[in-house]
Amino acid sequence: MLEFGGQGAAPAAGDLIKDISEATFMEDVVEASKEVPVIVDFWAPWCGPCKALGPALEKAVTAARGKVRMVKVNVDENQAIAAQLRIQSIPTVYAFFEGKPLDGFQGALPESEIRAFIDRVAAAAGDGGLAEAIEAAEEMLAEGAAADAAQTFAAILGEEPENAAAFGGLIRAHLAAGQAEQAEQLLAAVPATIAGAAEIEAARAQLELAKQAADAGPVTELRAAVEADPDNHQARFDLAQALYANRDAEGAVNELLELFRRDREWNGGAAKAQLFTIFDALKPQDPVVLAGRRKLSSMIFA
Repeated sequence: MLEFGGQGAAPAAGDLIKDISEATFMEDVVEASKEVPVIVDFWAPWCGPCKALGPALEKAVTAARGKVRMVKVNVDENQAIAAQLRIQSIPTVYAFFEGKPLDGFQGALPESEIRAFIDRVAAAAGDGGLAEAIEAAEEMLAEGAAADAAQTFAAILGEEPENAAAFGGLIRAHLAAGQAEQAEQLLAAVPATIAGAAEIEAARAQLELAKQAADAGPVTELRAAVEADPDNHQARFDLAQALYANRDAEGAVNELLELFRRDREWNGGAAKAQLFTIFDALKPQDPVVLAGRRKLSSMIFA
């Protein structure tokens, strides 16, 4: 059996990807998948989409750094195994784990969906790749691929139901896709053991801010109202909500800090509470959070 690299340096591409035949299918796929998931790419030289999918798959498998392997099967030369697995069109991709098919798809896919597929397969192997899968899903979310991120987070939760990072990520992915109701349902279903985790608090804060954004007023009118009467605290608070809804977190924080400076007790300390909601929703090391917390602390202890 082909031996693969350990957990240190990334295995060479030649160790991870190879062409196989029917004679070695049991060894290179079924038996090998008992150690690590194996991606099987069924292709043919005359297949145009195969020529696009193959390199993209190889790139994603190599990037997974040994969490999955890949074999390529030319269906023209290996018709018996293609018939046995009922391959009706190509390209067809199957993932094997623990000796049996785990997941698969037909046709060429965008690179983001290929990455999501590889991450789901890697996550199915348990702890081998969960952290990397979460990181990959976060990258998808940052790139705007909310659906792919949601699929990957869900796959991780299938392996580790109380993974706070994956649960919080899944909620945020639904929010990014404009599915606030589903996000709220997921938040209500968070296991009690992780309900207080930072990742869940961040998702909860983002959901609250998303609800506010739905009712946020026009920035121009609210800013004019504040300029006309700087002590119109409700207008300033509403302006902060509208700014955040328009992706201006720094502007929102500045308005809330000014409101806190003018009247820290207004509306039961609403400015301070809203500031903490925004801080929770953003990453702890976000410059807006660091500067906002520092300014708020200086006001509180002045």
